[in-house]
Amino acid sequence: MTALTPSERLAALRARLAEAGVQGFIVPRADEHLGEYVPPSGERLAWLTGFTGSAGMAIVLPDRAAVFTDGRYTLQVRAQTDGSLWECRHVTEEPPAEWLKAHAQDLAIGYDPWLHAASAIERLTVPGLHFVPLTANPLDAVWADRPAAPMAEAVPHPIEFAGKPSAEKRAEAAATLRDAQEEAAVLADAHSLAWLLNIRGGDLAHTPLALGFALLHADARVDLFMDPRKVPAETRVHLGNDVVVRPRSELPQALDALRGRRVRIDAEATPAWFTHWLREAGAEISAGEDPCRMPRACKNAVERDGARAAHRRDAAAMARFLAWFAAEAPKGGLTEMSAAAQLLAFRQDGERFRGESFPAISGAGEHGAIVHYRAMPETDRRIAPDEVYLIDSGGQYLDGTTDITRTLWTGPGAAPAAVKERVTRVLKGHIALATARFPTGVAGPHLDALARRALWDEGLDYDHGTGHGVGSFLSVHEGPVAFSRTARVVPLREGMILSDEPGFYATGEYGIRLENLLLVVPAELPAATKPFLQFETLTLAPFECALIEPALLTTAEREWLNAYHARVLAEVAPLVDEVTLDWLRGACAAV
Repeated sequence: MTALTPSERLAALRARLAEAGVQGFIVPRADEHLGEYVPPSGERLAWLTGFTGSAGMAIVLPDRAAVFTDGRYTLQVRAQTDGSLWECRHVTEEPPAEWLKAHAQDLAIGYDPWLHAASAIERLTVPGLHFVPLTANPLDAVWADRPAAPMAEAVPHPIEFAGKPSAEKRAEAAATLRDAQEEAAVLADAHSLAWLLNIRGGDLAHTPLALGFALLHADARVDLFMDPRKVPAETRVHLGNDVVVRPRSELPQALDALRGRRVRIDAEATPAWFTHWLREAGAEISAGEDPCRMPRACKNAVERDGARAAHRRDAAAMARFLAWFAAEAPKGGLTEMSAAAQLLAFRQDGERFRGESFPAISGAGEHGAIVHYRAMPETDRRIAPDEVYLIDSGGQYLDGTTDITRTLWTGPGAAPAAVKERVTRVLKGHIALATARFPTGVAGPHLDALARRALWDEGLDYDHGTGHGVGSFLSVHEGPVAFSRTARVVPLREGMILSDEPGFYATGEYGIRLENLLLVVPAELPAATKPFLQFETLTLAPFECALIEPALLTTAEREWLNAYHARVLAEVAPLVDEVTLDWLRGACAAV
């Protein structure tokens, strides 16, 4: 069968909408688990529009269609979509609800209740619109060559990495349900299944998940809805008798059995289908956060030590890469893809490495200004001498997840003063956040401005959050915390891991981003009248001193930078070869 052209795909979808009795349809960048990363079978937005970013939404109406995304993807979405078919809209500057209000009055807008949280539909609801949950997804009906759902096995995650037995986690989570007088909770987030049951899988390319659903009962029993073929005998033994594996086809029956009972639903993390079905079944819906979400974000002592160990091994790979890049880049023989491939090769030599935590963002020159750029064969370009190069990458290790960004100068000439000034302002913001001390109760949105102050002083800014939560051999982007003006106000707690990644982007010229991961730890302040917290920097890699203007740093900032580089040298030196060590000594020299 000949593949449909972009215009034919849109036309075929509109025909199906007419058959379904609706005039519009919403296509999110999500699958049934509402996560950031989806398997090929869930890439509906990419199939329909051509846009492959990790966040976005399309709305199709009879006479117009639009793709909405955030500041990370404003350049990418325009490059990947056909402007004659799709309008490109910034999700915060022109929210989808406002666009619908302007263009879809009195229309019936269909949606797949498996692909939207109930709260997401509520945010789109405005007067004059009528939303219709559809029993079948009309896009799936026209996606003839849609890939099959993934079938990787779920495997045990050893206690030496998890740090706490599943039975203990289940007992604690169940206790929160009993305290709230709830008899069960729906778990739709595959990260929650992974954490609660101490299992991992291979259903996604960069996040080690086994996709499924679960019902956690108040007596700590769990019904796990997952294709039984994905759960081998070893994993069933690991799960124990209190975890029953059931095919997904039994979900309706299991929910019907909750008639008259109080069931927790996380409105932000659960497909609306569950809310619809439970209400029809006669269950009482109790709004509440996924009981696994906050405990998962607050790493236990074993996970914290694992993160430190994983970052040291990752640092050795980064040092090898940075030394290699410093020698090769001035020659002009590298490309974006070859550089990223070499970094992956260095990581693959590391103990407990299981893969990249996301596709590396390897952007030279103007490509670095595309916040979530991904080099592809058709875009891969030579890394030229004397230009800015941005590399954002990470690794999945059995004991931790890493994410690091460095902005490099390819040489051999000196970097322009204007570029150095802006890199240094980004570094100042990075340091300001990394060194913050704050009382308990402070949340990510309260600290976001610290990383922007030095840029704001010059009328500059960046159009993305300053940092995100990070999992423990789980997703590199983990809620519920983030450094962002638009993030939920969730107080930071001991054991959370977040990224610190301010940036600056000169469209068509270069991009700057400097990222380390931070662990929230107690702050020892003798005069404090209440508990305070601070950050421990986990990432260990030198910043590019060729792009730093020391005169713009305060004494305290210079001391922080020199102390950080001294620590990098001390901890990484024993792990690298002599050639890399020789380079590392120079890269970590005092500024």
